[in-house]
Amino acid sequence: MADKSVIEWTEAMWNPTTGCDRVSPGCDRCYAQTLAKRLKAMGSPKYQNDGDLPTSGPGFRLTLHPLSLDVPRRWSAPRLVFVDSMSDLFHDDVPPEFIAQVFEVIRETPQHTYQVLTKRAQRLSRIAGELDWPSNLWMGVSVETRRYAFRIDHLRKVPAAVKFVSAEPLLGPLGELNLAGIGWVIAGGESGANARPMELDWVTELRDTCTSAGVAFFFKQWGGRTPKAGGRELEGELWDELPVEAARSNGRREELPASV
Repeated sequence: MADKSVIEWTEAMWNPTTGCDRVSPGCDRCYAQTLAKRLKAMGSPKYQNDGDLPTSGPGFRLTLHPLSLDVPRRWSAPRLVFVDSMSDLFHDDVPPEFIAQVFEVIRETPQHTYQVLTKRAQRLSRIAGELDWPSNLWMGVSVETRRYAFRIDHLRKVPAAVKFVSAEPLLGPLGELNLAGIGWVIAGGESGANARPMELDWVTELRDTCTSAGVAFFFKQWGGRTPKAGGRELEGELWDELPVEAARSNGRREELPASV
């Protein structure tokens, strides 16, 4: 139900829900759908309900997994946990009551820091007031092109301890961004077959915007045929910044089981 993450900006993954569907161009090469199909074919019980949705574009059936709620309680060593790497916790089909249960687990495991990322920014801001926000939860929105910068405005309304933006895959220049109240920005190129290329100017403009605003900047990858194909250096430098107020040292971390 969890594993060591290969994502550079987190350490573990926890999926109390699986499944999602397309809402914007960043979804067009969905890694989660590809991985879900593979896991289903391998007989993974968690993915047997998943199947292609009868809609255009990528998607696989959203499923709640109440039995997965207790997973983080079994981890004693602190870690950064990416919540719903195979889904979107703020999808319309996830009841607010279930989101509240996820938040309760987060609150009851303060040794961990949790990262939640959504493209459903409007729903996020709409129901944020119904939720009791734990202090160890970072909340983020995906912004792949300038058209979706409005998601940041919705994020600003949320009482999360740390608010962050994921510009991955970065599919165009984001231009002037208002990063007031934002503590962290992640940027990265798309990977996989037929990956859409990312231009240097798009990334350097975003980095410079973050630097001017005093916002931590993390450059994940250039992307390409594989995530590592283009490397991680931006103009000869690695950018691995984390939100200053939330930075912490975990010490030696436990190994995690190799399942999603």
